[in-house]
Amino acid sequence: MKRIGLFGGTFDPPHRAHVELARTALAALQLDEVRWIPAGAPWQKARDITPGAQREAMVRLAIAGEPRFVLDRRELLRTGPSFTLDTVRECQAAEPGCEWVLLIGHDQYVGLHTWRDWQELLGRVTLAVANRPGVDSPPDPQVQRFPHQAVPLPMLDISSTEIRRKASQGEPITDLVPAPVARYIEDHRLYGNDKKDAAAH
Repeated sequence: MKRIGLFGGTFDPPHRAHVELARTALAALQLDEVRWIPAGAPWQKARDITPGAQREAMVRLAIAGEPRFVLDRRELLRTGPSFTLDTVRECQAAEPGCEWVLLIGHDQYVGLHTWRDWQELLGRVTLAVANRPGVDSPPDPQVQRFPHQAVPLPMLDISSTEIRRKASQGEPITDLVPAPVARYIEDHRLYGNDKKDAAAH
């Protein structure tokens, strides 16, 4: 049976911790592939996010060179809010003979009880939870009581929020994101990283 990891997120931007987590999942969970799924309209994000086409381009750059990493555009093409359950249903309907592993961050695990129809979601997938250093809050008691399998995975302590802040101040981010992604951010002046140029004039 083919084992497929579903790795969704805003990816604004995708960074080295995302890549390392996906690589770890391939080996630790014996996955045949990891599908990177940039969110179209994340319903729990209050801030403005970078347009989907640019986030898609950055994911393509981040995953290049690993044939078992696959870009899945379904949430970018879907209208309305991006719900994980809709994506899982679509994937399972298209490929019914596969086993599905959902890769999520620990912060998402803690808030899983707020997701739409989370009980059905847990019945359809195995969870693989990326644990950040120093973050060990338990999931909601409702989730703990619901039958599910959670596989812990280590994750580097890197956040997209910090990367956007650094880029906005013109600080280097090459140690935080893959080199092609860093070039894309600079070339397209994402996250207001033209402040550095403005200060020089």
